[in-house]
Amino acid sequence: MLTDLETKLLGVMMMLIMLGMGASLTFKDFRIAFRKPQGILVGLACQYGLMPFLGYLLAVLLGLSPPLAVGLILMGCMPGGTTSNIFTYFSKGVLALSIMMTICSTLVAVAMVPVLLEFYSGLRQLPSEYKVPAENVAQILVVLVVPTLIGMVLRKWNPNVGATVELLGGVLGVVVILFLILTWVPRNHRLLATTPADVYAAAIGIGLFGMLLGYWLARLLRQDPRRSRTISLETGIQNGPLGVLIVVLTFSGEMQQQVLLIPVLYSLFIVLTSSAVTIWFRAITTREDLARDQAKVQMAPA
Repeated sequence: MLTDLETKLLGVMMMLIMLGMGASLTFKDFRIAFRKPQGILVGLACQYGLMPFLGYLLAVLLGLSPPLAVGLILMGCMPGGTTSNIFTYFSKGVLALSIMMTICSTLVAVAMVPVLLEFYSGLRQLPSEYKVPAENVAQILVVLVVPTLIGMVLRKWNPNVGATVELLGGVLGVVVILFLILTWVPRNHRLLATTPADVYAAAIGIGLFGMLLGYWLARLLRQDPRRSRTISLETGIQNGPLGVLIVVLTFSGEMQQQVLLIPVLYSLFIVLTSSAVTIWFRAITTREDLARDQAKVQMAPA
């Protein structure tokens, strides 16, 4: 399903993305964020409470086979993806909250993802050959945290160098993602045409339901609408390339192809669904801003 070149590019892309993400932050940002950590904590609750359970629930309700189930549960356990920051920006969300949620969920992933993956795989009673070893996931995540910390150090050492690395990482990451999509889809068009509807429902549904439930959980936990929409995007947009990388480095042969299907489909369709949701959120935010400006005008003394 993925060629050796695409697998190597995926690994390089992940390193660049993590380096760029680290370069977008300073250690001071963490101190400022944790003075009022409610939004980040709500985001983590959505990320590691809601999404893994949603992946498990969809696997059970749709009656997915073990390889498809483990791919779906894996995507539910992934940390937030950096593309959520881009969609948050265009939706007029709270960009600082989105970035902090992404970095915090990625750092917490080292401990949470192996535990949740083991728990839900056992709950789904997946055969041992389809379980992703916890130590494999932890090792991959630890390796990816290193460029994140290097990026933060570069930003502290020289803000200009840090800003350049941030921009470079983001641009190259997008280029590699587009390359992988443009090469993978034509080569696998027959697979896409013969994939059952329930697999598409799982791959698309986990992102959409994640956004929907993430929004209402955030509202329930007293986040304002704008922050709730930010948390919604951050919840539904998982780190698809990381999920694909874990599958590629864990499984081989026919088993790898089967497990890889949902993470790859998720990574393809989340761009489309997130774009639609972003347009909707942007329209809502624009109306709110106009209503607020109009109210100020009406309240101003004549």
